[in-house]
Amino acid sequence: MQTTSEQNKTDVLLEEIADYVLNKDITSTEAYNTAHYVLLDTLGCGVLALNYPECTKLLGPIVPGTVVPKGVRVPGTSHVLDPVQGAFNIGAIIRWLDYNDTWLAAEWGHPSDNLGGILAVADYVSQERLAKGQAPLKVQDVLEMMIKAHEIQGVLALENSLNRVGLDHVLYVKIATTAVVTKMLGGGRDEIVNALSNAWLDNSSLRTYRHAPNTGSRKSWAAGDATSRGVRLAMMAIKGEMGYQTALSAPGWGFQDVLFNKQELKIKQPLDSYVMENVLFKVSYPAEFHAQTAAEAAVQLYPEVKGRWDEIDQITISTHESAIRIIDKKGPLHNPADRDHCLQYITAIGLLNGNIVAEDYEDEAAANPLVDKLRDKMVVTENKAYTEDYLDPEKRSIANAVQVHFKDGTSTESVACEYPLGHRFRREEAIPKVLEKYAANLATQYSRKQLEQIEAVSYKYETLADMNVNEFMELFVK
Repeated sequence: MQTTSEQNKTDVLLEEIADYVLNKDITSTEAYNTAHYVLLDTLGCGVLALNYPECTKLLGPIVPGTVVPKGVRVPGTSHVLDPVQGAFNIGAIIRWLDYNDTWLAAEWGHPSDNLGGILAVADYVSQERLAKGQAPLKVQDVLEMMIKAHEIQGVLALENSLNRVGLDHVLYVKIATTAVVTKMLGGGRDEIVNALSNAWLDNSSLRTYRHAPNTGSRKSWAAGDATSRGVRLAMMAIKGEMGYQTALSAPGWGFQDVLFNKQELKIKQPLDSYVMENVLFKVSYPAEFHAQTAAEAAVQLYPEVKGRWDEIDQITISTHESAIRIIDKKGPLHNPADRDHCLQYITAIGLLNGNIVAEDYEDEAAANPLVDKLRDKMVVTENKAYTEDYLDPEKRSIANAVQVHFKDGTSTESVACEYPLGHRFRREEAIPKVLEKYAANLATQYSRKQLEQIEAVSYKYETLADMNVNEFMELFVK
């Protein structure tokens, strides 16, 4: 039987996250500079997704015609929504094309998914403050919350693998969003702890929709769902809704015993700005990140194999264990969500086209018989060294090697790529291309005049950081 003192002892992890969000002063210039580019890249990815009806059909208010005074603006649209639905909308467009930033560790994920909740709450809070004659939030405040959300999600992912117990990584989005937006809404330590405990008690969605035979479009809106739930729980906590002190550790009934194989959730390092400093940008290709280097290798081989499809005997892909577990797929691929999470499909498109774009996952592109013909010739094996370097915190490589073998006994070189464009080791090379990607994505939706207005404040850190959030969000209204 628990004693009163045991019942009153709050799980350390809840307190540690709350204290970090409230009290940690982020001093890393590198983290803030990287957050600047993450913000631009993420917004660009969201705007690009508006070209896809399967995404836009999910947007807008739950009940058509709902009017929300001082509501949240959804970039690239005319929607004005409540903060919870606004977070879902922004989160859904951000993640739809699997093109925003990535974090790879024991658990995987996309920390910028938290921007769904962060931007929605920042816009809402800023307008509420203006209505009361108070100063709105600055974009600098958004960047700080981004760094902290990245850190919470990413450091949890370093040691605590949800995928190993069949749960989806978007749980960590919900946890991170809940923590930072509770603070943004004016919550203190008690409110953050209470909101966090409810976020853990929510459980997590299963990974079913990410894997054959059930891969589907839910993987594109799951993060929007998670970040919006974080906003909902935060708003409840601000109103005084209670929390649950041992939501994680309660014997028999807590998250750890019920859903985490009785393992203790742990944080292996102090929460600071490590994740933002090391986050991975998806620069070149809208594809699951474990395949990014395979895509680079395939594109590099394209000139050598172009037009020789009938001469190919075998294609070998040497990769790391996580890629095999997540995206090594044989047999039919049923939809775009299935294809952009298939190592062989992504490699085949790179070899066939010398490039990979979002349209390559649609049914029309997949109908090309050469795609499956090449897939059938592929042999995927694990390179133990690649797996070790993937897990090494000093390296965090995401290596693949691709080689094409012809029927006459000749072969291409084995093109190995250890660090994709967008890795911290290639950051200087990547940033100009991140900005090119941003401009190109915005150009799919905005007029030249509006695009120039957005770009005028986007590229200089000091200009952007000092801007009022409500004015920044207004720029993106279409």
